[in-house]
Amino acid sequence: MNQLSLNLIAITIFALVLSSLLGPLVHLSPAVPAIAIATILGLGTIDTWSFQGQGRALLLDSLARFSPDHRDRVIRHEAGHFLAAQLLDIPVTGYTLSAWEAWRQGQAGAGGVSFDTEALEAEIAGGTLSTQTIDRLCTVWMAGVAAEDWVYGNTEGGGDDRAKLGLLWQQLRRPATEAQLKARWAMLQAKTLLEANQSAYDALVEAMQNRQPIQDCVAIVTRLTSPV
Repeated sequence: MNQLSLNLIAITIFALVLSSLLGPLVHLSPAVPAIAIATILGLGTIDTWSFQGQGRALLLDSLARFSPDHRDRVIRHEAGHFLAAQLLDIPVTGYTLSAWEAWRQGQAGAGGVSFDTEALEAEIAGGTLSTQTIDRLCTVWMAGVAAEDWVYGNTEGGGDDRAKLGLLWQQLRRPATEAQLKARWAMLQAKTLLEANQSAYDALVEAMQNRQPIQDCVAIVTRLTSPV
């Protein structure tokens, strides 16, 4: 859960508690905050089960439009995924930078970089997933938080990325503690890749800010980097 989500939850809880405390002073029925809480919980449940959380993502995205810093962080996070994937030969097929962009393209969630994972999924299904492939996947997944940490000195996003790594570890039937160690290792690997290709990363961030087509972004990375 990112900082914006936490802030929104905190504000909602504060407003409901305040209305309960001040309600008697302004002759507000106790039923009002109770109904509000029930409504919020009901809408949240419907959104989670019926729309896979898309409604929440769209709401948070609407609020994020008023925060240039948040928008910039999202772009730099996704550029980290994009650059690492291209360097590690995992083809990028597209990108969206907000829940609204993802929704317009028929995708669930808050947006992000899309990969061609057909070959990787075939390896997983066939039980032939190599250590090298696992390392590549984990590095790409952790490249977003690596980019945030590199640029800002802290991270806010990346919950979904860590969840993907954890799910892979469950499928491989490996200990959860090992997944945490792998996540740290992959983050360091990704950060090293980004630092070694800073010019490509900076150019990619600018291109994504301008919503340049996927083929132009790929061309920028190809021109300014060498395969790992």
